[in-house]
Amino acid sequence: MTRLPAASAVVFALVALACKREGAAATVTPGTPAQKAAAPAQAPTLGTAEQRARLFAEIWDKTARREAFSPVKNQRLALDVRAAMETFAPELLAARTDVELFYALVKVSNARKDRHLRVRPVDGGLVVPGWQERAEAPLRFATDYGDGAAYGVFVADLDEGFFARGQFQRVPRRGDRVIAVDGRPLAEYVAAVEPYYAYSTRESFWWQVSAQLGARSGLLPPSRYSERVTYGLMAEDGATYEVSLPWLSPATIRWSGPGRPEYPDMRLEFATETYEFYRHTGGRKVVLLRWFGFKKMLVADVQRLMAHAEKEGLLGHALVVDATGSRGGSMGVYALQRMTGRPFKGPLGNIRLSDVVEPFVVKVRAEAAAGGPTDGGVVESDDGGARLLAWLEGSVLPDLAAGRPYSDTVPFKLAHLPADSDGVVKPAPVHFEGPLVCFFGPGGGSHLDQFAATIVDNDLGHTIGMPTGGYSNTWEWSEVLTLPGSRRPLVEFMWSIGHTIRPNGEILEGNPAQVAERVPLTAANYSHYHGLLLERAYAWLDAREGRSKR
Repeated sequence: MTRLPAASAVVFALVALACKREGAAATVTPGTPAQKAAAPAQAPTLGTAEQRARLFAEIWDKTARREAFSPVKNQRLALDVRAAMETFAPELLAARTDVELFYALVKVSNARKDRHLRVRPVDGGLVVPGWQERAEAPLRFATDYGDGAAYGVFVADLDEGFFARGQFQRVPRRGDRVIAVDGRPLAEYVAAVEPYYAYSTRESFWWQVSAQLGARSGLLPPSRYSERVTYGLMAEDGATYEVSLPWLSPATIRWSGPGRPEYPDMRLEFATETYEFYRHTGGRKVVLLRWFGFKKMLVADVQRLMAHAEKEGLLGHALVVDATGSRGGSMGVYALQRMTGRPFKGPLGNIRLSDVVEPFVVKVRAEAAAGGPTDGGVVESDDGGARLLAWLEGSVLPDLAAGRPYSDTVPFKLAHLPADSDGVVKPAPVHFEGPLVCFFGPGGGSHLDQFAATIVDNDLGHTIGMPTGGYSNTWEWSEVLTLPGSRRPLVEFMWSIGHTIRPNGEILEGNPAQVAERVPLTAANYSHYHGLLLERAYAWLDAREGRSKR
């Protein structure tokens, strides 16, 4: 890992840069009265150039000590974390308003290329008007991944009623290509907004670009939005045109596309917070779950699934899980124990040993006393966190005292197994016995990354689509940054303090499991994409059955 230079060297180099930008002397001698005189006048709440230079040095120092860097991700993205963070230090020093300082810190954070990590406003901190507000244009977009060298963006849905009521030279159609945004070529626009996005893979970044292109939110500074947004579009016949659209309340927009994916020959039987359950109508022994995420109701919803499947005689059916729209959460191992009849090795994890380990253990101790660790309200373990706390107190704290850089690698968060386990879990007594097929895509990650990697690395079933977003880690640590030399809070800042280790032994972050059958989303297949994935699933199941009969 890159070594941190002396903090004073970073501070005074940045102060000198700030002074030079203000037309002051380029050379600033540390500790002299000239240093204060040369610093440009600032609003008191933002501090001086030196204070903000010290803030940057503090962020990098804590990042260098705490962050569980992913070498595989950094290699794939050609990322030098320290150099990338330093790129935005001048913006931090030059900030003149709360908003400018906030988004400079966002860029510094995002330079690490970690989808999990966020910068958030805090009470009494930097004021960012409209940070939690959202408006939308009456167009939605998606990414065309068909060309691996250069992804494109196209119109995926629209409010047809809105366009019918307006006066437009040409009405957008699904599949029309985006060639410009507010007069800037798409490539130029994407390059300009990229620093505001947190992402861990290139495919995940482009998924977000399309998802956010029709929205006005706190993702970008308010100055990047006008009262209207203008899209330059190219129709199928090659004609180019522009549409200028207002920002609307999301509640007023009526999207014309289907509300859910269409699965040919599948009938929706019931839905829960965790999934929708479909059954084949044409005689195939196949059931399908449209999976939403690994959230609070997962255990109860999976229990309902298994009771229904057992009662209806469906346990021998092939199980198709469409997780292309899934979010993260916890307890994926619990679900997978019921989706397969084979033992499998689950994800593993470790923790980087740094100054935040002791307060982290205090936090986990309090969570265990209150009923167990949770993630967004989702219970993370089946024993209330007892195994995790025992490991932290009995192994991690001694390793910290001994000066080790990382803890041992153990089953992920010890959610289902003890620290001395080999990581292998057995299927539940009642489980699906037929083949497993899963659809994945880059829109989700975190615990979904672990779910996908567990299936791929253990060869538990056939995977189709595209890799997940690749942003799983074990834990994050958040704290409120304050202006050096004062008590003024600024923002909440996060660090990733542990690795998720795939069952195959590789670091997961920036390294999602590859699907067995890649089917990229494109403008041409968008309208029937899920049906296409299902056709591929049927083909694989038919071929598998044919092989088994020979």
